[in-house]
Amino acid sequence: MAFLKKNYGWMIVAILAILPLFILSNMFKIDITNGFHLSLVDNGGKEGLSTLEMLYHITGEFAIRWMTAVLTCTPFFILFGVNNLFVRQAMGIATAVWSLLHFIIFIWAEGFLETFTQVNYLAGFIAVLILIPLLFTSNRKWMKKLKATWKKLQSWAYAAIVLSLLHVAILEKTWIIYAVIVGLGFIIRIPVIKDKFINRRKNKATVA
Repeated sequence: MAFLKKNYGWMIVAILAILPLFILSNMFKIDITNGFHLSLVDNGGKEGLSTLEMLYHITGEFAIRWMTAVLTCTPFFILFGVNNLFVRQAMGIATAVWSLLHFIIFIWAEGFLETFTQVNYLAGFIAVLILIPLLFTSNRKWMKKLKATWKKLQSWAYAAIVLSLLHVAILEKTWIIYAVIVGLGFIIRIPVIKDKFINRRKNKATVA
């Protein structure tokens, strides 16, 4: 019980990040009669999309959702005083894993060289490259090892979200939702505004 009480936050994030993978697994079929062969089921997509296009769309959607969620952690702390570093790390890992899956499926569908043919593809590729070192250093071991440098490294997540928004913006209009959420988060981070929210929160706590 003590373990669950201390770690339930990042465990919930992990469950939420993993559950969709079971749904995606239904789009694959495995044949082991003549060795291991992995292929996609026929007509696994919806809304006129092929199975591969659906996988590409879903993984990209979850990647940008988790990335947006990570960047709302600091504004959430400013507004409500609730902060959990390990929950944030779990969100960061979910972001990187879904982004890598998205990129792998893109390569599967289009080929690696296609990455360099369009600005939005290149922006997404650079975002994935940024997320890789963040993925491998999002744990307590690297926090202790890198110390102050760890926060500087993790701050590259801001560049990744900007590139990801650019990637999505060129493709579809839903990017506006994520851009608004991220934009409001950055506004709340402005020192003058941040101080007002923190002082108001502290004053309410004192009165209570």
